[in-house]
Amino acid sequence: MTFKTSLDKKTKTITIGLTILFALIFGVQCVIIIYEGSKLAYYTTVACLLIYFVAFAFRPINYVVTKDYLIVHRFIFNISIKRADITSVESVENNKILGTFRTFGVGGLFGYYGYFTNFSMGRMTWFATRNDKLVLVNTLDKQKFIFTPDEPDQFIKELTTQA
Repeated sequence: MTFKTSLDKKTKTITIGLTILFALIFGVQCVIIIYEGSKLAYYTTVACLLIYFVAFAFRPINYVVTKDYLIVHRFIFNISIKRADITSVESVENNKILGTFRTFGVGGLFGYYGYFTNFSMGRMTWFATRNDKLVLVNTLDKQKFIFTPDEPDQFIKELTTQA
């Protein structure tokens, strides 16, 4: 079963704001490159484009629950978690993620994905597109994953039902 992932208002605002900022930087840097031939402007432009497109390519598009796997679809490098390795699936209240900080990942541009940590839950890998409708998946090897499907109750039910 496929579960959609939509952006919440905060994530949309961050994404639109950063898109406008990157477009402005790109435009200004292109003018500098054309008129001054600055290598620094060229490198800045390439870095901004690289950051933007890497963030876009690694964003979660949707989640698919099959008989054997939970799959996070992305433009490149899909992530697969064996259902047999999943030990628990639960909904997470927003107050439980207070104080969470990003250790390596994206924090708002097209979603929240990568490595995050907080004092109450420890280290986690996020494949989220919003800050609500959080679902925590624990695995045999003590990994914690956060997902944000549009239908969290159905997602939990699908993962906890034996195939």
